[in-house]
Amino acid sequence: MAVLAQLFDWLGDLFGQVQQLLFETVVQPVLFHAGLASLLSDAYDATGWLLVGLLQLVVMLLVLGPLQRWRPIEREPQSAIGRAERRMAVATDVIYTLLHRLGVFRVAMFFLIDPVWNLLFGWLAVQGLDGWHLDQWIAPAWPGVSDTALAGFVVYLVALDLLNYLLHRAQHQFDWWWALHATHHSQRHMTMWTDNRNHLLDSLLVDCIFVLVARVIGVAPGQFVALVAISQLLESLSHANVRLSFGWLGERLLVSPRFHRLHHAMGIGHESEGKGTLGGHNFAVLLPVWDLLFRTASFAPVDGATGIRDQLPEEGGRDYGNTFWAQQRLGLRRLFGRA
Repeated sequence: MAVLAQLFDWLGDLFGQVQQLLFETVVQPVLFHAGLASLLSDAYDATGWLLVGLLQLVVMLLVLGPLQRWRPIEREPQSAIGRAERRMAVATDVIYTLLHRLGVFRVAMFFLIDPVWNLLFGWLAVQGLDGWHLDQWIAPAWPGVSDTALAGFVVYLVALDLLNYLLHRAQHQFDWWWALHATHHSQRHMTMWTDNRNHLLDSLLVDCIFVLVARVIGVAPGQFVALVAISQLLESLSHANVRLSFGWLGERLLVSPRFHRLHHAMGIGHESEGKGTLGGHNFAVLLPVWDLLFRTASFAPVDGATGIRDQLPEEGGRDYGNTFWAQQRLGLRRLFGRA
């Protein structure tokens, strides 16, 4: 535990040094040149998100990419038309990934949503309600733990993963939310890029709730960045086009590509089997324990197609869009019952 804590601290210090270097050599001069010196403090935080995104992309390209080429579940289509369609679908997912991982979506959140949360929590602080710290509340439960910061980080990781599970269940439970979340499931060619393929309104709703709960339970800003970074990278792995299982025990400890692929399996993972109604299995983001506790887990082998049943020609051939803007437009039309 002590070695892990030291490694954790070393990585945090190294990240801080690189963030400072990136900010001073690139971001700060640009802001001064543009006359935006008043945004220096916020830009420093944004630099952290940018650095996290860059590191994630490096890991995806150097680790997950070779894994996909090594043992792919879905191979390149034989026909030229099939290959072109697949490449277009994956290229669209790359656009989503760059928007989210390089901070473009976070910048939009900063201008649109963060001021609202700052006003709300500022007002609550004036009223004497200065937040609740979950890690401190349960600290008496670990009197023998030498590094309570690391223990607290684990507690927040578990708590926010439970929140992610509940939000994911809600996305599949309510018709109006599924109308948006279906954008994610409409990908017929899952790869490591698919995680961020979401309708922007869907992402906005999830992120608002996630940030609100994180602030209510006392997650520190630095912890929040690390928690999001770890979750996103593991979600990229779980969506990867790789034939990979973690074994009987591992599959029950951490969401694997095999476990999550079943969630995307057409007519099985996100729809009640044999029916067109919502339901499904394997909603966990990181920890399958939530699916086990709430009886939504399935460890059945699956090699079938991913996607949504009504995409099939015999089921109506519903169009979910092939490009970023088409997917956003059609998602809104589904939401209002016009598609």
